[in-house]
Amino acid sequence: LVMQKAAYVRIELNHVFRQREQAFVDILNEVRNQQISAESLKLLNARYVPDFKPTPEDPYITLTTHNGIAQQINTEFLDALAGNEVEFTATIRGEFPKDAYPAETSLKLKIGAQVMFVKNDSSAEKLFYNGKIGRVIRIEDKTVYVQCGREDKELAVEALEWTNVKYALDGEAIREDNAGSFAQIPLKLAWAITIHKSQGLSFDKAIIDVSESFAHGQAYVALSRCTSMEGLVLRSKLNIDN
Repeated sequence: LVMQKAAYVRIELNHVFRQREQAFVDILNEVRNQQISAESLKLLNARYVPDFKPTPEDPYITLTTHNGIAQQINTEFLDALAGNEVEFTATIRGEFPKDAYPAETSLKLKIGAQVMFVKNDSSAEKLFYNGKIGRVIRIEDKTVYVQCGREDKELAVEALEWTNVKYALDGEAIREDNAGSFAQIPLKLAWAITIHKSQGLSFDKAIIDVSESFAHGQAYVALSRCTSMEGLVLRSKLNIDN
């Protein structure tokens, strides 16, 4: 009823920014529309590399279907690193629902760990963003130093705060109330994450595992996180049912 009565502007988004290869864009559109051709499926499955293992210098991230699988991969990689494990515990004040926690309450890191930022840098420098991948190069007290790709500058990362804002009517105005806060190092282990958590992110190099997909569209979401075919590796071959 509201849509019928209100005047609104219709805007259609039709330009792809994440991928620049038209051939890859066309394949992704076929996957999204569930009308993939045999030729396109063959091109995708050409990216299947059995037992692919990236080198420590290659920041590949695995996108998988279940939290348990992602956690297992991250734990195995972390345990394989030499050196001592350092734990950072989140500080939670006031009201902050557990299902809304923006980061790990207990973050365990080692030097050499592959990590991903889980928050945008709010400073004027904008040094990092949600989804940026890097590697821990050293840990000093409450500061984690991260090197991202081939960037020369190392990033000094300290705990940041998220707030739980509630809104209430105050007469005819809307009032914002800060109900609680969550403070933690804005990083998470990132050898693997779930496809669900990858939504909205972009990766230059990713290993896609949809062998245990349980929801329609998971393959499309995972594949479309990749910026190019060259940076895409399949853990298992795709079929029409994915």
